Amino acid sequence: MKQKLLMLALGLMGATASFANGGTPGPGDGRKDELNGTVVHSETKKPIKDVTVTAILISKKEKVEVTNEEGGFSFDELKPGVYKFVFEKAGYRKITKEKVIIKTDEAFQLNIEMIENIDYDIMPSPFHVGGL
Repeated sequence: MKQKLLMLALGLMGATASFANGGTPGPGDGRKDELNGTVVHSETKKPIKDVTVTAILISKKEKVEVTNEEGGFSFDELKPGVYKFVFEKAGYRKITKEKVIIKTDEAFQLNIEMIENIDYDIMPSPFHVGGL
């Protein structure tokens, strides 16, 4: 009887462990060829959602992701190589990160701070008359 209880307990522990490991993968869980990160405002450090993140490998657009509510993004199963990542959102300066090396079986974290794009057109006053 003790042996049956021991086997039952071991079986339940194994099932619990496999269930815990089989959940939804999250950022930084180290899956093959994975890149994760967050995008935040450079001054407030608040997450920025709906930023378009483009992964480019040798002048070829590989994948495009969009940040979530927490500013997070994730690329899974990228081909190994040297990438350029472009971060774009209306109202913010475009950010480009070049020479990001993705290796097989290694996770990579890429956190970005974006700056608001404040465009002021500085033009001379139409009332300014030179030389007077």
